[in-house]
Amino acid sequence: MEKAAEIRAALEHSFDAQFLEVIDESEAHRGHSGYPEGGQSHFRVRIQAPELAPMSRIARHRAIHAAIGPALIARIHALAIEVEI
Repeated sequence: MEKAAEIRAALEHSFDAQFLEVIDESEAHRGHSGYPEGGQSHFRVRIQAPELAPMSRIARHRAIHAAIGPALIARIHALAIEVEI
């Protein structure tokens, strides 16, 4: 399974997302530090979920990282998070 699909599945399992987009931005980082051959290293998550609305920005990021899980987080180089309220 591709990492983007794993990230999406983990977030769908943890949140009642009204909007969820997982974008693999790895190709834009080709040649930079952390880019492995084959990509799947740099991701952007755009999410809107009612559970995240009352949280601070740091709490939202922690909740998203927790939902994705340490094993998957360890397998990616960068994760940009955009929470829509």
